[in-house]
Amino acid sequence: MGNGFFDFEDVTRKVGTDPRGFIADCDHLLNGRLTRAAAKIASDVSRRRVVLLAGPSGSGKTTTAHKLAEELEWIGVGAHVVSMDNYFLTVNEETHPRNDRGEIDYESPECLDIPLLNAHFAALTAGEEVLLPYFDFTRQRRDNDRAAPLRLGRDEVAVFEGIHALNPLLLGGPGESKWRIYASARANVRDGQTLMYKGTWIRLTRRLIRDANFRGWTGVTTMKVWASVRRGEKAHISPYKDTADITIDTALAYEIPVLRDFALPLLREVPEGAERAAEMRLIAPLLEQFPPLPSAWVSKRSLLREFIGPEEDVDE
Repeated sequence: MGNGFFDFEDVTRKVGTDPRGFIADCDHLLNGRLTRAAAKIASDVSRRRVVLLAGPSGSGKTTTAHKLAEELEWIGVGAHVVSMDNYFLTVNEETHPRNDRGEIDYESPECLDIPLLNAHFAALTAGEEVLLPYFDFTRQRRDNDRAAPLRLGRDEVAVFEGIHALNPLLLGGPGESKWRIYASARANVRDGQTLMYKGTWIRLTRRLIRDANFRGWTGVTTMKVWASVRRGEKAHISPYKDTADITIDTALAYEIPVLRDFALPLLREVPEGAERAAEMRLIAPLLEQFPPLPSAWVSKRSLLREFIGPEEDVDE
């Protein structure tokens, strides 16, 4: 493992010989990345009080943000996690951006209240109080009655997480006054010299399972959305990932064996002719080659729980 890829034979061997030790080692590696990131942020906490954490769909942004906050707390830096999804503008059929198909482009950064975000970045950096908005996704509108106050105290930072956190539209002043972090499952799986399972597919597999677990979606529904999500990533996220001060690979070498049995039924239910059906037909037989790992062995603190959901741990 390492150097941006996992070796299929190595993964298979460790699943077969010491699966629980393998899981623990992988979690430890990811925690180490978060510890190092927290130490960097803590080193300049008096000047950079806003942390921008971006990543594409399925990257584990939310869990990464909260784990980073925990690491910061351990070393004496208070951390407040703020979801940038709450800065969405109330949906307006007339003014919302549209894609080349004429549909509302929910992947566009222009769906966010950019002036308010930038004003809040400046105010928090200056030690002033802001009212964090709340977006009601059920009604697709801002709910001002649920706004919450936030003021950063001494040695405190605000971690703003969202897919567009690195977009230049949201830097609102000198970029060097903020920490910029890019998180994503970036590791590929190789079988010898052959690329076997792409990091993008790891994110897709995570997304399929999370949508089924928490939204009741079918694989067909996720794949319809995934096509739009990927177009949005290429247009609005990928161009800015190299501007990050810190990059965190959230891929776990044990996760494909765990995700395998969750994902296969979702992949198999997609009919011919569905959007990106060919891609799903390609992924399923590759997943079948991985040995399965029981999800009950995954720690309740693992980033993977964001996707597979909670479960009682066995002898943790």
